[in-house]
Amino acid sequence: QVQLVESGGGLVQAGGSLSVSCAASGRTYMSNAMGWFRQAPGKEREFVAAISRSAFTTYYADSVKGRFTISRDNAKNTVYLQMNSLKPEDTAVYYCTSRRQDVASSSSDHYDYWGQGTQVTVSS
Repeated sequence: QVQLVESGGGLVQAGGSLSVSCAASGRTYMSNAMGWFRQAPGKEREFVAAISRSAFTTYYADSVKGRFTISRDNAKNTVYLQMNSLKPEDTAVYYCTSRRQDVASSSSDHYDYWGQGTQVTVSS
């Protein structure tokens, strides 16, 4: 199968920037489209961004469009999420995910593998 490990979360002030990354291991050929979701305390998990294997296709939630950038390095089996102009409402556990199909999707039901998550906290 595929293992996903996130890193790079932390504490940042509002208006600041933070980058999180996710390294895939195992049967990485089964990890094609990848994405990021997040879950804040007391809220449901929500879509953040997704990217196809070629990076030709990217999708963003309206709430992060223009502030977040998803990218990937297939040679390193790693996907990144660069977060700029962070707001307190961006505070959440950020989860990396991937799916066998190379179709970027905003639906969590479409993804096959999930990481354990990394905490991002934005202070006001």
